[in-house]
Amino acid sequence: MESRSRQETLALRKELVGSSCKLFFPDDPVKIVQARNQYMYDEHGNEYLDCINNVAHGKSEANDLALRLARQYTKHEDIIVVEQEDHKDPALAYANEVKKIIDQAHEKGRKFAAFFMESLPSVAGQIIPPVGYFQKAAEHIHKAGGVFIADEIQVGFGRVGKQFWAFQLQGEDFTPDIVTMGKPIGNGHPVACVATTKEIAEAFSATGVEYFNTFGGNPVSCAIGITVLEVIEKEDLQAHALQVGSFLIEQLNQLKAKHPLIGDVRGVGLFIGVDLVQDQEKRLPATTEAEFIITRLKEEFIMLSTDGPGRNVLKFKPPLCFTTEDAKLVVDKLDQILTGHKRGAEL
Repeated sequence: MESRSRQETLALRKELVGSSCKLFFPDDPVKIVQARNQYMYDEHGNEYLDCINNVAHGKSEANDLALRLARQYTKHEDIIVVEQEDHKDPALAYANEVKKIIDQAHEKGRKFAAFFMESLPSVAGQIIPPVGYFQKAAEHIHKAGGVFIADEIQVGFGRVGKQFWAFQLQGEDFTPDIVTMGKPIGNGHPVACVATTKEIAEAFSATGVEYFNTFGGNPVSCAIGITVLEVIEKEDLQAHALQVGSFLIEQLNQLKAKHPLIGDVRGVGLFIGVDLVQDQEKRLPATTEAEFIITRLKEEFIMLSTDGPGRNVLKFKPPLCFTTEDAKLVVDKLDQILTGHKRGAEL
């Protein structure tokens, strides 16, 4: 069968797929026909370096089950989730916000089932929570009769380098009540996982209602999940993520010293955010500039995306096989684009 052209595929997509499903590059979409390791290929054979490594299969079932577990175990309904905030003592301040929300809800007769948080908030702009925050937040939610749920769907499985799970960055004295996992557990195969305590699991089974998922626990998915874990261990990808990520952060910080558009570089392992700002003091998000940069990088065959409330944070979350050579290439191209943008602004 003859393959469709990019325009034919795009026309078919517009006909069959809802408009709410957005394209990454709507003005000039890329048709990816093949991928291997950290590279993707379009219909012309052009090789793109993948720094996005986004959702191969969204696994919302893991979070859905976690919420069901929490609500059944606690007999409460409400959920606390995180947005964003800035403070001199962030761990205490953020935890106090959790307590304030709980107190306000209790005054209205509401009760919380869970505090739900991605261990490293990605959509918020690649945020690294302050050490001690989870412990304090867990204390508040436990006193309110709820549980702490850690979402490791994007940041687990060795991505942070220093630890296998991102919640472990908080210290050895912290363990969530429920952990959700997906995406990397199957390396593109649709599989997700929920881990919890025996007590919470038994409270769920005590309902007499069987948990059913059409493909849940099937041997093929389980075999794939086990194989992925074996590859992570055999190829030492956790240590690799730390080594390459540290190098990339170092290189990006050198760019920060050179380009005022970069307001902050933050991250751990291969989870890194570059915060672009219009002004170093006011820190207004440089949204337009960020969009320009990822468009220019795409023209250089490098795929990168933005995130954060202002869509101004360059989001580095590449495959764990990403190399120092890949990192150097991205930084060099980014340097060229920032330099060109600066000269254009001066003119």
